[in-house]
Amino acid sequence: MTKAKTALILGTTGGIGGTLARRLLAGGWAVRAMHRQPQGRQSGTGIEWVPGDAMVAADVVAAATGVDWIVHAVNPPGYRDWDRLVLPMLDHSILAARRHGARLLLPGNVYVFGPDAFPDPDEDAPQNPQTAKGRIRVEMEARLRRAADTGVACLVVRAGDFFGPQPGNNWFSQAMVKPGRSMRAITYPGKPGIGHQWAYLPDVAETMALLMERGDTLPAFAAFNMEGHWDGDGTQMVQAIRRAIGRPDLPVRAMPWWMMRLLSPFVPLFRELLEMRYLWQQPVRMGNSRLRALLGAEPHTDWDAAVTASLRGLGVLDQGDGGRQRLSGGGSSS
Repeated sequence: MTKAKTALILGTTGGIGGTLARRLLAGGWAVRAMHRQPQGRQSGTGIEWVPGDAMVAADVVAAATGVDWIVHAVNPPGYRDWDRLVLPMLDHSILAARRHGARLLLPGNVYVFGPDAFPDPDEDAPQNPQTAKGRIRVEMEARLRRAADTGVACLVVRAGDFFGPQPGNNWFSQAMVKPGRSMRAITYPGKPGIGHQWAYLPDVAETMALLMERGDTLPAFAAFNMEGHWDGDGTQMVQAIRRAIGRPDLPVRAMPWWMMRLLSPFVPLFRELLEMRYLWQQPVRMGNSRLRALLGAEPHTDWDAAVTASLRGLGVLDQGDGGRQRLSGGGSSS
C-alpha cells in the first residue's frame, strides 16, 4: 500500500492555503496546518493542526517533520509589515524544507515583473519591478533559486488577482463586493478598456496540486505562470457579477483612489493598495505556455460558474438555484 503524501500548509486560514488544503485532502493527501491557536480547529476538517508561529524557525521546523511538501502561503494580513515579516518567514520555510528533505511551494504573482516585461511576461521575463512589494517578491524567488542550487527543490506558481468562495486578502472580496451583504453597486478599481488578470482560487489549487503530484519530474527550481481569467476589456468580471445576481443594470462605481490617497498617511492598507494601482492602469497578462506544455491544459472554470460560486460562498447570493441576491439586513455594499 502506497503511503499518502503529506503537505504542511502555512497560511491554511487564508484563501489559497485553505482552498489547496481541501483539494489535497480530496486527492488523498494528508494535510498538516500550523497555527498559533490551533485549539478548536480540529473538528471535522481532516486537517492535522499543530501549534506554531511562522516567525519562529523552530516551530516551522518541528511542524514540517515527515512532510513531503511545505506550502508557504502565509502573508501578513492587509499587506502590512511586508518589509519586516515576509522574508524571515520564507527563510524559516526554506530551513524546514532543508532539514526534512521536503519540497517547497510558493504561491507567486505578477508583482515580480516591471514595465520592461509588460504586457505579456512569460516565466523567464526580466524581474525589474518598480514597487517595494515587487522587490520583496523578487527577493523571495531569488532565495528559492539559491535554495534550489543547494538541494531544496522549489516550485513557484504565479497567478493573477485571486477571487473565490472564501473571504480573503484580495480585491474581489475586499473592494468589489462585500461578503454577507446584498449588492447595490459594484466598485471596480480599473477602467473599461484596460485588461486585467484574475485567478479563481479552486483553479489555482487544482493547478498546484497537479504540479505537486508531479514533483519528482520537476527541475530543482520550477516556475509556472497561470493565465487564469483574462478580462480583456475590464468589463467581463463586472458583467459576470451582474449575471450571477440577475441585475444587468447594477451600477458600477469607480474606486475612490483620490480618497485613499488622502487617507493613506493614516490608513496603512490604503497606502499599500495604492502602490499596486499600476496593475489597474495597464494590461498585464502572464502567459501559461510552460504550464500547458506540462499539463496539457490549465485547470479552468468558466466565468459564470466561478463568479456565481464565489458570490454564494461570500454570502452575497442565497444557496438556491438562480441568481438571487442574499436577502438580509446587511445593507449596501457601497
